[in-house]
Amino acid sequence: MTSEQLKHRTKQYSLAIISLVEKLPNTVATRIISNQLIRSGTSVGANYRAVCRARSNKEFIAKLTIVTEEADETLFWLEIILEKKWLDKATVQEVWNEGNELTAIFVSSLKTIKSSSG
Repeated sequence: MTSEQLKHRTKQYSLAIISLVEKLPNTVATRIISNQLIRSGTSVGANYRAVCRARSNKEFIAKLTIVTEEADETLFWLEIILEKKWLDKATVQEVWNEGNELTAIFVSSLKTIKSSSG
């Protein structure tokens, strides 16, 4: 997968997160979780763009680590939504699957670059 394809994919993920948040009930708790989910979920795409502009392996690793952490945090918030039953599993499943796949891609890329640079 090229960096351009991954940029597009992470942007689509951001849009999917926003759409999912718009389906949540409007309560004090869901507004707080929604805010966290929007921040981490959209950060994946925004920070991946920064990864693509990295000037060194060290900078690439640092920026991709942030992307990986944000992707994992997004999965955490999705778990909370499911466990609180604010949305049904079918509604969350596609976004969950994509988040898991993106996280796996980022972790794999980090392992590869760390092993080749170190």
